[in-house]
Amino acid sequence: MKTIILLSSLLFSFFSTSYAAEVFIGVNGGITSQAITLRIMDFAAQDETVKNEDFQNTVRSDLYMSRYFEIKESDGTNLKHSGSNQNNADAPDFSKADSQYILTGFFGKPEKEDRWIFTGTIYDVKSRKAILRKKYKGETKALRRSAHLFADAVTEALTGKPGIAHSRIAFSNDATGKKEIYVSDYDGANLKKITSDKSINLLPRWSKDSSRIYYTTYRYGNPDMFEINFKEGKIQPFSTYQGLNIPGNISPDGLTMVMTASRGGDPNIYTLNIVTKAMKPLLERKYGITSSPTWSPDGKEVAFVSDRSGNPQIHVLNMETKKIRRLTRMNWCDSPMWSPDGSKILFSGRESTKEKFNIFVSDLTGSNIVRLTVKAGTNENPVWSPDGRFIAFTSTRNGRKQIFVMDADGSAQHVLNNIPGNSYTPSWSN
Repeated sequence: MKTIILLSSLLFSFFSTSYAAEVFIGVNGGITSQAITLRIMDFAAQDETVKNEDFQNTVRSDLYMSRYFEIKESDGTNLKHSGSNQNNADAPDFSKADSQYILTGFFGKPEKEDRWIFTGTIYDVKSRKAILRKKYKGETKALRRSAHLFADAVTEALTGKPGIAHSRIAFSNDATGKKEIYVSDYDGANLKKITSDKSINLLPRWSKDSSRIYYTTYRYGNPDMFEINFKEGKIQPFSTYQGLNIPGNISPDGLTMVMTASRGGDPNIYTLNIVTKAMKPLLERKYGITSSPTWSPDGKEVAFVSDRSGNPQIHVLNMETKKIRRLTRMNWCDSPMWSPDGSKILFSGRESTKEKFNIFVSDLTGSNIVRLTVKAGTNENPVWSPDGRFIAFTSTRNGRKQIFVMDADGSAQHVLNNIPGNSYTPSWSN
């Protein structure tokens, strides 16, 4: 019975992308840990067919959601950019500025139809000089992604930290009557259905460079692992051993996946060479059922779930010494995930049989475990954002399974997108 329950927990617990061409960069931004005041002026456009308001709204939303900035809007008069120069060299009026920085944007006249060219600039109010100017150009369908890239450039220039607006979230959803793989932008917009297998597709996991997704599918009856290759526009089998083929995450060098496979016996954890497909067990089967492996960011350890001590708990394997330490001592634990800085492990679990699953985060000793969700349905499958400041997870608090996002401290919990049906097993790209 225990095996059946654990397997159930394991299995149920783009399309063509147009990238903008980035053609000029100049960065010399200030770095601060305090809230940064940033005034966003109205973006101007030489060509009225360009949806500059949509671009500006996306940038504004990205910067607001980053939590780094206090956004001040243009007052529509003395700080409104004139747009008289395609190079965006005409600086705003600094004399009445009430922020540390001013952000301007300008859409110039493109050379071809269905194309655009954008220049964005950050001005330091104190020095009255431009500290960043970036130029993008591309097709209309790449406009939103370029806005995300520009927002990330602004974030890094002013904070010294990379932004996450360019990142995406993959997950499974059953709105079609079958579980298919979907991908959206990190903010829930630009939703696309990637697979049409008309089967059970679960547990998507991004490659290191976010050009591929690995997922488990019952397309051919067996729980095989398939690969979605966005660059080549292909979906193809990747690991088709008899029994479970469940992807974990990828090693820091991008060459080795940790995964769960059964291969005719109880589930165990393995390494899988991404190129040669060579598979090696990490543990002997005598240790009971093991699953849900995840690499540490430095590649020196692997966290995983094991029932060797009774109910499933989080354990950590040292890859060099092969020593194992137990991290949790709760009623049930699942889905561990290392924080990007390697200092914490995120997981779902319950403290007693009377409780539903919730999201927890632990230090590396297991002595400091913090509960992040409280009395809000069943919460499972947590994953970190690439900067470690946010967490995506599934929750039933609204009566069905949906993808939620919260700050790393458990605050600001909100639905990613209101897609019909039930959503499962999110994965956040780099």
